[in-house]
Amino acid sequence: MKWTWVLVGVLLSFGALSLGKETLDFPEYDGKDRVHDLSAKNYKSVMRKYDVMVVYYHDHPGSSRAAQRQFDTEELALERAAQVLDEFDDEDIGVGLIDAKKDKAVAKKLDLHESDSIFIITDDEVIEYDGELEADTLVDFIYDVLEDPVEIIDNSKELRGFENIEEDIKLVGYFKSHKSEHFEAYADAAEEFHPHIKFFATFNARVAKALELKLNEVDFYEPFLDDPVVIPGKPYTEDELVDFIEDHDRPTLRKMQPHNMYEIWEDDVDGEHIVAFAEEDDIDGFEFLEILKEVAEDNTDNPDLSIVWIDPDDFPLLVPHWEKTFGIDLSHPQIGVIEADDGDSVWLDMDDGDDLPSADELEDWIEDVLDGDIDPDDDDDDDDDDDDDDDDDDDDDDDDDDDDDDDDDDDDDDDDDDDDDDDDDDDDDDDDDDDDDDDDDDDDDDDDDDDDDDDDDDDDDDDDDDDDDDDDDDDDDDDDDDDDDDDDDDDDDDDDDDDDDDDDDDDDDDDDDDDDDDDDDDDDDY
Repeated sequence: MKWTWVLVGVLLSFGALSLGKETLDFPEYDGKDRVHDLSAKNYKSVMRKYDVMVVYYHDHPGSSRAAQRQFDTEELALERAAQVLDEFDDEDIGVGLIDAKKDKAVAKKLDLHESDSIFIITDDEVIEYDGELEADTLVDFIYDVLEDPVEIIDNSKELRGFENIEEDIKLVGYFKSHKSEHFEAYADAAEEFHPHIKFFATFNARVAKALELKLNEVDFYEPFLDDPVVIPGKPYTEDELVDFIEDHDRPTLRKMQPHNMYEIWEDDVDGEHIVAFAEEDDIDGFEFLEILKEVAEDNTDNPDLSIVWIDPDDFPLLVPHWEKTFGIDLSHPQIGVIEADDGDSVWLDMDDGDDLPSADELEDWIEDVLDGDIDPDDDDDDDDDDDDDDDDDDDDDDDDDDDDDDDDDDDDDDDDDDDDDDDDDDDDDDDDDDDDDDDDDDDDDDDDDDDDDDDDDDDDDDDDDDDDDDDDDDDDDDDDDDDDDDDDDDDDDDDDDDDDDDDDDDDDDDDDDDDDDDDDDDDDDY
């Protein structure tokens, strides 16, 4: 009896686990069409139904099957996102499509300029989404858009939450109240960058003291750096804040994430990116990431340095493509410089993660990259040299084949000449023999003498012909040999030159505050 109840308990536990897993999974598409095809006739009436409109301004797929399949996949992702957004209670959110070929006029009226992009349209602004077209990532971004541009920090728990944000640019300011004109200027500036940059504010003097903020002062934090930069010139106008942020919105170390991957890749430095691959949950990856943070801290004032960190765990479907394209093993930390347009790259040799560089060694390598001493374009030149060498080898092979063909032709001609001479000799002998027989009947003695003379003459003629043919053949062979020797010498010289060229080219916060008692919310928490 006890075992029966044990079995029932086990089965129920499995059912609970299964139900829990299904609850946590992203909902399956229910088959209902929620995405609108927007046109000049219907876009106004459709958009009036919603508080927020998500619009995919897409390229026309045309007659290409591959393009049509890709568009079908993207439309399905939008349908799944629309299904989730349909259940959102606070706002009515619609999803629509605009064809860049058929409805370009509609896109122009909505101020959508770049095709193959997703835009979130609210009452007062249009926000472009620069992430991957996946339902969960898109929904996450839309929820961020719907949040207030400025988040208020009012106690120690919220302060710890602020301090634990390290992967994004963040700003925090201390103001007298919501009605302060300086806070209003700060909030207006936040709307310009929302939700890509996180803005925080406090009206609590104790929180401000913990952050070492003075009244109407704003601090700017780079990702992964503990110490902020105090924005000079307080109190600020909206324009002054916007100008400062625009001048500092390319961090020294930034993380590529699914919601910002295209935005980051388009923000290259002189057409190149310094990219570091490291798994944060891996021991070597975590160690390498700490080295990167140290380098970023030491070079935060260098406007030309911006390292893009990619955690392969965030992009599992792209890992095989990256490994094949760049020729690297992403099971170990890697750092290299990549051409943004064509993907050419050069990577630091780290012995498969067994020999991680020190911060000083990494800084030296980065300095060489910034100085142009390490450049992916150099690899292009090497590839061109290799192609030239291959062409030279092909030409040499063709020359050798031609020489062999010439030798074969000469040999065939010699054989034909010898055969013709032999045939002529046989014919002459036969004629002489016939004449000898006739002459024998008339006069044996005279004919014997004549035959001897004829034979001697024929032999002399044959010998002369053979000697002439041999001389001609010898001359032809000598000429061919000389030509072959000259070609070989030229080929050797070319190969030596190529080898010399190749040789020259080769030479050429997490903190421990979580351990504090969360129930203590008094002054000591600050």
